Amino acid sequence: MPNEAFLLGRGVGTQNYVCQPPSSLGHVVWTLFTPQATLFSDQADQLITHFFSPNPVEGVTVRVTWQDSRDTSTVWARAIASVADPNASGAVARLLLQAVGTKLGPTGGNTLSRTTFIQPVNTVGGSAPATGCDVPTDAGHKAFVPYTADYFFYKAPSSN
Repeated sequence: MPNEAFLLGRGVGTQNYVCQPPSSLGHVVWTLFTPQATLFSDQADQLITHFFSPNPVEGVTVRVTWQDSRDTSTVWARAIASVADPNASGAVARLLLQAVGTKLGPTGGNTLSRTTFIQPVNTVGGSAPATGCDVPTDAGHKAFVPYTADYFFYKAPSSN
């Protein structure tokens, strides 16, 4: 049976980049160091915060993270599919993310603990800037690029 959507959050935030050297000397590139967003319901209630953090299930591997704003249940995920913005509109790549760790909130909250997949859709903005990270002396510059996206959270059909 396919997974089913159980939660939709409308995200507003920034994709945060730092200019740093890649593996080749003498060059610099924008590198994502964290997303920072808040997901809201259609009634404008805050649902979830979105960021990077260490996943305790994988040791300390830093993963994309969502934490429920009420019960603090948490899900960590990794991208298993990525498609570049087909419209070249400046939107971040379209992703399919698979849960690789979950945690109940301190009082047993479990809203996000049943998550199997996360899929951001309708993404606007968020791509790394085209300028500002051109020469080695730009290293350390940061860019906070606004973006919006609708996040669908999926669970296995038998999950409550």
